[in-house]
Amino acid sequence: MKNKIVFFSCFILMSLSSFSQSISSSPYSLYGVGSLYDSDFGSIPSIGSSGIALPSDNFINNLNPASLGYMPLNHFMFDLGGKAIATTYQSGSRSEKRNNFQFSHIAFAFPVTKKSGFSAALRPYSSASFKISNLKLPIENSQESYYLTAAGSGGLNNFDFSYGYRLGNKLALGLSATWLFGNTTDERSYLISNSLTTINKETSYHGVRATLGAQYKIDSTLTIASTFKAPSRVRASKVQSAESVTGGIETIFEYNQASDTDDYYLPLEIGVGISKRFKNNLNMTLDYEKSLWNDTNQSELFGNFVNQDRFALGFTFKAKKDTRKYWDKIQYSAGANFDTGYLEVDGKRVNNAALSVGLSLPIENTFSALNISYSYGQKGSVSDNLIKENYHKISLNLSLDGIWFVKRKFE
Repeated sequence: MKNKIVFFSCFILMSLSSFSQSISSSPYSLYGVGSLYDSDFGSIPSIGSSGIALPSDNFINNLNPASLGYMPLNHFMFDLGGKAIATTYQSGSRSEKRNNFQFSHIAFAFPVTKKSGFSAALRPYSSASFKISNLKLPIENSQESYYLTAAGSGGLNNFDFSYGYRLGNKLALGLSATWLFGNTTDERSYLISNSLTTINKETSYHGVRATLGAQYKIDSTLTIASTFKAPSRVRASKVQSAESVTGGIETIFEYNQASDTDDYYLPLEIGVGISKRFKNNLNMTLDYEKSLWNDTNQSELFGNFVNQDRFALGFTFKAKKDTRKYWDKIQYSAGANFDTGYLEVDGKRVNNAALSVGLSLPIENTFSALNISYSYGQKGSVSDNLIKENYHKISLNLSLDGIWFVKRKFE
């Protein structure tokens, strides 16, 4: 049974990984390098994507590199994840449904010493995949309007190396070095009166970023933690073609012209979190994160980047710690999060709120588990040319944990 669970999970997740460039179809992904992507490991998706203060004692915690300081000795961890998302888009009296499958992440981690650990992970950072037809938009400082038709794809990938070290029994510190790379394609047409202008653009990005993390155990039941993601510049270059058709006369402005373009700036992000255990079987996690997008001085034709606040709350429950009954070994989870968003369109925030539940199913006679979670959320609103997204998301994460370099007692 154990081998069947592992094989079935790997088959599904590797199938999803063929969509290695995420195919999220949010219309808000036309901004910047696309919609930022949640790639949470282990059971984190089921607890509202909270967990800055959780240790990496039985799964890889990608929210805080300091968690690697608590990796058990001789353990090798491997995490693979994917998502299925069903979304309904609403704008005024119109609605549309889309289904997507997305690769989430692949990662491994192992202890370096009894007080330190190392991990490497590959996951999407952003997703730019959208299609918009004949969207009517006002011309600034004018009573007239124009029509936008746009399509795009691509996004950035996130490849990071993390190291965590524990000082004594209470304090752990960590550092992540991240390489961001990828490209986006963007085709937009602007129809104003009898003039149609089309711009095709492919933009390539690359940059690095550092993250610092800390966890401090106040006692055996309470941990506080923090993370600091340094502001970073992601360099960009583009190849662009542009043409216009007015009254049947075609004018080509440029064709496959290579040039530099505006770089993309990542903000300073500060996070704090707590983890509190009650009666040895109920655990609560609470996170708050602040992203200072205002300081990047970035804007888009259709909106602005603004400071972002994110709140996340989660609970996990396991009936018994030591039991022979399989159903008593299952961990049950629930969570919620609210995000004010980093985009402001026509003075309206594109915020996001979600509820989640999940199960962590242990694979018998191992330290591994299959994590399944369901989330329901809403993003944006139906007002002032905004689009509201209602989505159902199922996350499937396989957390494998093996023992290294331990001699067998029996042959």
